[in-house]
Amino acid sequence: MDTHDTEPVILPIDGVLDLHAFAPKDVASVVEEYLATCLEKGIYDVRIIHGKGIGELRRTVHALLERYPNVATFSLDPGPSGWGATLVSLKD
Repeated sequence: MDTHDTEPVILPIDGVLDLHAFAPKDVASVVEEYLATCLEKGIYDVRIIHGKGIGELRRTVHALLERYPNVATFSLDPGPSGWGATLVSLKD
């Protein structure tokens, strides 16, 4: 049974979004909702963990960030996670 379709995932709104708990088809809506909630709470620096894998999830996240009006900048995390996470700065 796929629990992604039956049970909601409760996320802390702390500026770190780990996408490993979500089905790929849900990622775009999860990222959009999370960023909107961060803005409401005054969180302007967000780290999105998409993993390394083959890069499909990273490309999906980056394509969404390019279109999201409140994104000031985004880049791959220069830290130890490298291209497994993206750092996002939001506009007020």
